[in-house]
Amino acid sequence: MSFVAKTMQLVSMHCKPLPFFRSLQEMKRPVLHLIFWLAYCIQDILVQFTFMQPALRGIPVGKQFLMDTRAELILLPLKVLVAYYSMYVFLPSVLNEKKRGIPASLGLLAILGISVVLDRVIYCDYIYPVVYEWGQGRPTLFGIMNTWMALLDLAPIAALAVVIKFVRIQFRSREKERSLMKAKLETELKFLRNQTNPHFLFHTLESIYTLALRKSDDTPEVIMKLSKLLNFMLYESRNATIGMGDEMQMLDNYIELESIRFDGKREIDFIREIDNEYEQIAPLLLLSLVQHAFWRGDSENLAESYIEIDIKLQAGILHVAIETPRGEGDHLMPGDNAGLANIRRQIELLYTDYRLDIADGNDLFKAGLAINLNSHAEI
Repeated sequence: MSFVAKTMQLVSMHCKPLPFFRSLQEMKRPVLHLIFWLAYCIQDILVQFTFMQPALRGIPVGKQFLMDTRAELILLPLKVLVAYYSMYVFLPSVLNEKKRGIPASLGLLAILGISVVLDRVIYCDYIYPVVYEWGQGRPTLFGIMNTWMALLDLAPIAALAVVIKFVRIQFRSREKERSLMKAKLETELKFLRNQTNPHFLFHTLESIYTLALRKSDDTPEVIMKLSKLLNFMLYESRNATIGMGDEMQMLDNYIELESIRFDGKREIDFIREIDNEYEQIAPLLLLSLVQHAFWRGDSENLAESYIEIDIKLQAGILHVAIETPRGEGDHLMPGDNAGLANIRRQIELLYTDYRLDIADGNDLFKAGLAINLNSHAEI
């Protein structure tokens, strides 16, 4: 490494940047203010040039522009004072319910009045005789027309400053509301997903307990599949979306687990047609719906026990149809009745184009779901 490179490295390690230049964000505000005043001055100089041109005939155009620019810069501090008082004192006091706007309003009137007086004094004693080189005697200091012109020179910038500040306040307020709403919805979605995990775990542990009582040889395999499912739910489901192929693999594991538990006593018909395994879907939605259907139809009183699951994905449109008979002995745990509400609410938070139809009768449970997986809701 060269001496220069070493020196630059040491300087970068031990020297801190100036506070004003620590980030572009910190520079943004003063730059915007500078651009605003530059644009305002250019506009006001052009207006002044148009207004004063008849009285400055015979003077070169370039010199006229210099005169108008000089006059504008002389009066600029008064306009800056009025504008910033209006933005940072008057408007916040009026909008703040805890403060009274009357003192701020009186202060604004006082500043406007003083600025009008100073405007006329500067014009009569300096701008007209010195800047514009008029030697026709001192103009009238006050008068209705002169005072009105001075007020028109100062009041618009105060009004414009108030409007800009008010719009920015409203914009920030809406952005803050959106951020709070987004955080609230994200928290709610996380809570709904977290409810799915223990719900699923309780049911599966009950299945393992039943197999253990029967001293089934399938108990170790069920535990292994449960381990894989829990690994998926604990880690993969943290993502906002997962591939459709991963979702199907998870459903395969769950359905195999249920098949082992029922030991052939329940016919399971799982049909799927997926045109794109990489299509993204919110995790745990299908698992929650399929799991609910399994436990809706889990009854020892049914002469014929079956569950039909039909999942189709075509061009980003997902269709799910589930059907299973019900009996009086459905093994529903406390909170299972809220499972469908949980599923519906998750879909509402995640997608805008969907349809969920549930027919939960005494003899049959049917669920139909259609989602446009590209219709992501903005949380």
